[in-house]
Amino acid sequence: LSQKLDNTLAVLNGAIGDYLARTNNGLAIAATLMHGGRALVLEREALAAAFPSAGSKLVVLVHGLMSTEDFWRQAEGGDYGTQFARDLGYTPLYLRYNTGLAIADNGAALERMLGELVRAWPVEIAELLLLGHSMGGLVIRSACHVGRETDAAWLGRVRRCIYVGTPHRGAPLERVGRLVAKVLQAVDGPYTRLSADLANLRSQGIQDLGDPRHPVPLLTSIEHLLIAGTISREPWLAALFGDAMVSVASATDRARGEPDHPTTAFEVFPGFDHVALARRPEVYECMRSWCERSR
Repeated sequence: LSQKLDNTLAVLNGAIGDYLARTNNGLAIAATLMHGGRALVLEREALAAAFPSAGSKLVVLVHGLMSTEDFWRQAEGGDYGTQFARDLGYTPLYLRYNTGLAIADNGAALERMLGELVRAWPVEIAELLLLGHSMGGLVIRSACHVGRETDAAWLGRVRRCIYVGTPHRGAPLERVGRLVAKVLQAVDGPYTRLSADLANLRSQGIQDLGDPRHPVPLLTSIEHLLIAGTISREPWLAALFGDAMVSVASATDRARGEPDHPTTAFEVFPGFDHVALARRPEVYECMRSWCERSR
């Protein structure tokens, strides 16, 4: 019951979370780092009690739109975080946040929490691995940008970031939503204006997904792995539909004729839709191998 309620609130926050936050509604989700289903208090004593065998390597997983950290969970149990813990010795933490807020606002909140985490962790942190799915990857990009602007100490612990199905160059469905809203606004009539107003109720977080290019660059001081999926193995269908939510060009932050980013690798998984990318063992093996190769 608790998980169903959390998931329902996540959908509500994704749809109108900016409004809930702006009106101080108690249903608005507060950004929190989670572990084992519990919110963490980012103070040294509390973290020492929660992690009596705290290690020096952490992986922070950031979910996408209308989700919670449970979105990562696989049918057989576990998730990418627990697998990184088992195979590479990372301690997994999970961000839960209001996905209806502007991506920049969530990025700033994540940046602040990572700073508190590094200062309060019971042992010196040697590495922070950041892993985001869909919108979560954009939040990570935003947090790293804020960290660079403020010369944050935590950013020096980040050697690698992984983006899974992230719309670095926008999501086509949101761009369609924008176009529909503009067309409705141009039609002079009470019902069309009402329809346009309803269309524009989409949260700022959703509207941010329509941006054709992320407003901040990938940092060259960090290695980046960008993972895309396609719903079909047919090349023309893959190019047209991507993973059904994000195109391959957007997920790999690439455009024809542009040079590759100097610290970026990418991988495309034919036959994997947007949801499957967050839960498949093949995707995990790709990430694990890349982390081992880039040590």
